[in-house]
This record gives sequence, structure tokens and C-alpha cells, in this order.
Amino acid sequence: MPTTAHTASTGAGPGTAQARSALLHLRHLLDLLDQGAPAEQFAPPAAPAHGPHLDEADAAVVAEATRVALRIRRTLGQHRRREAELAALFDTAGDLARLRDPDAVLKAIVHRAKLLLGTDVTYLSLNDDEAGDTYMRVTDGSVSAAFQQVRLGMGEGLGGLVAETARPYSTGDYRDDQRFRHTATIDGAVAEEGLRAILGVPLRLGTRVIGVLYAADRTARAFTPDEVALLSSLADHAAIAIDSARLLDETRSALVDLGEASRTIEAHSDAMRRAEDAHDRLTDLVLRGAGITEVATAIGTVLQGGTLIHDADGTELARAGTDSGRPSARAVASSRAGGRAVPADGTWVCAVLAGPELLGSIALTGRPDLGDADRRLFERAGVVTALLLLQRRSVAETEDRVRGELLGDLLTGAADPASLPARARRVGVDLDHPHAVFVLHSAAAPRQRLLAAAARIAHARKGLAGLHHDDVVLVFPAEHPGPAAASLAGELGQALAGPVTVGAAGPVGGPGAFPDAHAEALRCRTALRALGREGSGAAADDLGFLGVLLGDQTDLGGYVRRTLDPLLDYDAKRGTELVHTLRTYFDEGTSPSRAAEALHVHVNTVVQRLERTGRLLGRDWTRPERALELQLALRVLRVQRPDDSGPPALDPA
Repeated sequence: MPTTAHTASTGAGPGTAQARSALLHLRHLLDLLDQGAPAEQFAPPAAPAHGPHLDEADAAVVAEATRVALRIRRTLGQHRRREAELAALFDTAGDLARLRDPDAVLKAIVHRAKLLLGTDVTYLSLNDDEAGDTYMRVTDGSVSAAFQQVRLGMGEGLGGLVAETARPYSTGDYRDDQRFRHTATIDGAVAEEGLRAILGVPLRLGTRVIGVLYAADRTARAFTPDEVALLSSLADHAAIAIDSARLLDETRSALVDLGEASRTIEAHSDAMRRAEDAHDRLTDLVLRGAGITEVATAIGTVLQGGTLIHDADGTELARAGTDSGRPSARAVASSRAGGRAVPADGTWVCAVLAGPELLGSIALTGRPDLGDADRRLFERAGVVTALLLLQRRSVAETEDRVRGELLGDLLTGAADPASLPARARRVGVDLDHPHAVFVLHSAAAPRQRLLAAAARIAHARKGLAGLHHDDVVLVFPAEHPGPAAASLAGELGQALAGPVTVGAAGPVGGPGAFPDAHAEALRCRTALRALGREGSGAAADDLGFLGVLLGDQTDLGGYVRRTLDPLLDYDAKRGTELVHTLRTYFDEGTSPSRAAEALHVHVNTVVQRLERTGRLLGRDWTRPERALELQLALRVLRVQRPDDSGPPALDPA
């Protein structure tokens, strides 16, 4: 048995051989990762023809290592793709800045679109205004000569529809998509190329569509919104390249025809440098996290004018070097439709857009003679402002979501009360201070507009706003909820141009009291609407005996003191009987003579006491609504002190 003895002496038994085989498999996986091998090569290897088989444990280790290697391969692939996207975007920007050869730039854009989207084919068509159609200009990945030379009539096929409507269109399978006008020429070229999924976005210069940029695959699939946005961005680059080439051609013609060539070049270069410097400056502000006011100031400095920035609702966001003023809605709509800054009564207005969505507007004052270069610079400022507003909106939405969750936990009492103050402090809310709860309602404004207005107030007053059980609820520090509710109703009504009803409760001094305060504020708002007091604000205390009935904790003594306090004080200090006289006066049907008989005094005495009562309570004490309040308070006082034979001795404090 020499072989067995040798094996034992060297330690190279079957277990050692199997372990060595497993290590070789693992080394093989590392080699595949290093080589960037395709995924199918990562499958667990079959048992070798010669040598030991892997036991079950080693095979499991190899299988798990294979799965980990595939995950690493996917992660590396994602990183490489991101690096390729960034490199392609930087290269595209560099080509546009140099602008040596417009054809080369267009080819680079089409090629980089193919790299970034990972599609089989990308291509670009330009409109022929004289022929009234659009023709293929540049392709990448195409193998069909017929496809590379196809022309599309306006409205024909997917590309013709994009060129006609100036809107992006995509299809998961063009062959079976009946939204598009199919023609034999187009369908034949598409079939010869073997294309199925197609995405097309317009190349626009202002309001004019000059062509279409496409990405297509030879297999059916759906395009994501991110892919549409990316291709649209590249289309904007292509449009800029074409427009820049046109400007260069015009400059060359001017150099031949005019003797002032040097001044023209110098002015053009200065404008380009100024535009680049301004764009870099504004972009750097956004990247550094500057606020909207800093951006407005920078725009005004660059363009030597005053700047106003408003949101989509016309609310002023920032102002620099000019007076407040709302932009003309017609000017904003015109700029939005045309994609260019427009003049309006000596002021230039530029809509701030994110695709078709209106984010706001910029107004430039003091520059009625804005030239083309400054106009383009102003429009670039609109793009930078759009980035800033999108960034602000993203941050605000995240913060509002956190604030909404906190508000919901406060109002429901479902969360641990001990954790709520720390959560509140993280969003700038101090629950150690007394807070009031306000429940809002507006029939004139949509709920989202009411919520947005409430959120602005919450941010300004270090409070919270959100939707709770379909109601807009606002919480902020306030020691007197009634006056605060009335002021809030007026402020919101003015902001929304319609009545806003506000029910209030509080103040509350701890997280555990918020659910009851919310319930009381909701009842108060319901009572205001039932009483026909739409557009007003109040707390339960402001509703008199209705507030007593609606309140979560009925404070009858407090109600009596609030209603009769002047009379109680007067009687207590002077030993008079104004409260007793007033009760008798009401008991006798508001007849001074019958009251005098019941009190065993002269009628003039009753009249004098009632006059004193009027001076203490106010002239409106005899009005039906006020009289009802007084009678209810007197009735509660009588129930509290049944031995009411003389002046009341209730402590007014």
C-alpha cells in the first residue's frame, strides 16, 4: 500500500484535495471579476473530470461565493455605468464649449446617448422647413441603409408626431402601437432595422422645433421617466450646438461683409465669457447650498438690475434691488409657452420651468433694453433657479413628511409621549412652550392650497401643519388661542382669496394633551360653520355658553366669572345687589316695575341699578344674544348657590 502511506505522510488526503479544489474555484471567480467576464461564466463549475469531487459543505461555499461574485459584478457594472454617464456629460459639455465641428458634436451627442441609455440604436433627425418633413441626420448603431435615409412627414410615425407636437413620445413596441400614423416607408425602414421600442424627444430653439433625438431597442420594453429626462437633456445640448453653429455662421458672414470685424468678435467673446462666468457663478451658488435670496442678488448683480423671484402661486420668495411686486400672469404664461424671457411694462419676465411644470418666475427690473446676450443670460438664470427650487422642494417635502408624521403622533396620542419632545426639537419645534391647536376649513380653496398656506405659517412660527383625518391642522406656540384663531382666519383668507374658518383650542403644555385639544378645536370649527360664521376664527371661550357645551372639560365656574365678573366684583367690593337685581329683572320678564315689587324697592332704584349694570357690562347687554348669555350664567350661579336670597358671594377670582 505505498500510495496510501505516501498520502498519509504528506497530509494530502481527499479532504485536503477537496479544499484545494474549492480554493481554485474561488480563485477562478476572482479572475472572472478581474476580467469583467459575462454573468453566464459565473455559474458554479461542474465537477472536474479528474480529481476529487467537492463535498456538500465546500460546494455550498462555492455556490455562495458565486452569488456574492455576481452581486459584486452588478455593483461594479453600476459604478462603471455611472462613471460613463458622468464622463459622457462632461465630454459633451467640453465639445459644446469648443464647438469646433457641429457635425462632430452632433455625432458625439448621439453616440453618448447610446452609451448613457444603453440602447441598441440612437439617431437624430432635423426638420426641413421647405419640404415640410424631417430627415435623418445622424445615426449610431444603425445597420440599415434605408433607415439611415428615411424621411418622415409631419405627424407621421413617432418621430413625425414629436416634430409636430414638440412633445416626447415613447412606445414599448412601435410595430403594434396604433397611436402613431403608420406609413409603408416608415414601417419598412423600422422593420429592416429591427426596432421595437422607440423613444423620441424634440430639439427645440425657443418655440421652434428643429428636429428629434431618438433612442431605440430591437426588443420590446418600456422607457422610464429617468431615461426620458436624460434624453431630453441631451436634446437640449444638441439644440444649443445647432444654434451656436448658426451664430458662428452669422459671425463669419459679418466678418466678410463688415469692416468692424474685430469689434464684433470682441463683443461676442465678451458676451460668451460673461455668460459662462455668470452661469458658473450661479451654478456654484446652488452647489454650495446658497439660499434663494443669494441667487436673486447674484442675478441682479450680473444683469445690473433688480430681481424678484416668485413661486408658481405668485408668492414672493426673494427680492434684491427692487420693490415688491407680483409678476404679470399674462407675461408668465407667455414666457412659459414660448420658453423665452418676455418684456412686460419695462420689466423682463422669465418662467422657471422643470419640463412642462411651472415652478415660478423671475422678474428683472431696471433693464427695459435687455439685449440678446443678456436675455439668454437671464434665461440661463431661470434654469439655475429651477434647479434651486427643485432642490428646495425636495428638502421641503422630506421635512414636511417628517413634520406630518410628528403632528399625527401628537394628535392621535399613539406614540410614546416621552419621545415626542426630542423629535419635535429636531424640526425646530419646542413642545415645552404652550401650543394651541387650530383646525382649518375653506370651501373656496382646494385642500392642498390651504395646506401649503398653513405650512408656510407653521414654518414662520416654528409650528407644525399637516392633514389629519382629512382636515388641515395647524399647531404653533400661542397662549391665547381665540385671538390667534381670528388673526389666522384673516391671514389665510387674504392669502387664499376666500373665507377660511378656524377652530382653536389650548394652550396645551405637554404632548399628552394634544388629542383632547384637537377634538375641542374640531368641535369649535364645526360650531362656527353651523352658526354661519364662515371665515372667522374662535376658541370655545369665544363662543359663550356654546363653548361651554362644546368644551371637553366644562368649566361652569369659569363661564360664570367670564360673563358676570364685573358685577360680581362690584357687589363684592361695595356690598350691592346688582347680580340679584339683574336676575330678578330677567325673572320678571325684563319689567323694572315688577322687579321693583319683587325686590321691595322703588322702581327708580331698579332703574339705577340696571344703568350701573349697563355701564359695567357694556351697552350691548340687553341684546338678545348677550342677554341669553347673562341669563344662562345667572342660572348656573343659582344652581351653584341654591340659597340665593341676597347678593351672591361667589369669589370672582
